[in-house]
Amino acid sequence: MLTAWMSYTIFIFAILYLLVMLNYTKSLRKKERLSILQRDRNISDLKILIKKYRVQLQRSLGDIDILTDELASVRNDLKTIRAKNSHQRLENDQLLDKIKELEDRIEALI
Repeated sequence: MLTAWMSYTIFIFAILYLLVMLNYTKSLRKKERLSILQRDRNISDLKILIKKYRVQLQRSLGDIDILTDELASVRNDLKTIRAKNSHQRLENDQLLDKIKELEDRIEALI
């Protein structure tokens, strides 16, 4: 009788131990699953952010190319305007010299 009672007690404790371990492993598995889901969500969010920033970078690089082209165009326009300005100054100096000559002739005639 004592051995039967002892074996029943050991059997019950073994079942209780196994139930506790079963619940513990279930909770660990649930936490693991939740952490995997959270990691997957984070990874998908990061992928979306990377795509967004890649698009912004491509747009920025395109804008930089456009700005570089516009800057080159403005530089060429500036060179042209400077050349025209120097040409206008030269013509202005020549016209001032002719006016001076004509004034001197008028003075000589008077």
